[in-house]
Amino acid sequence: MKTIKIQTEYITLGQFLKVVNVISSGGMAKWFLSEYKIHINGEQDQRRGRKLRSGDKIEIDGHSTYILIGND
Repeated sequence: MKTIKIQTEYITLGQFLKVVNVISSGGMAKWFLSEYKIHINGEQDQRRGRKLRSGDKIEIDGHSTYILIGND
């Protein structure tokens, strides 16, 4: 499991995919989400605008698992 630190209250799923270098541009997010299953805190979610907050666990099938931490 990899830890990702965010500086803001939340980050969108599309932004998160760029931060962890799964995609190279924001325009690829829609395609990536249609091809890969992503689970956030155990629930499948494919919305690129989904807000991710500190403590959220993101599992990307075929890639890795991540946990977000904030500036607490």
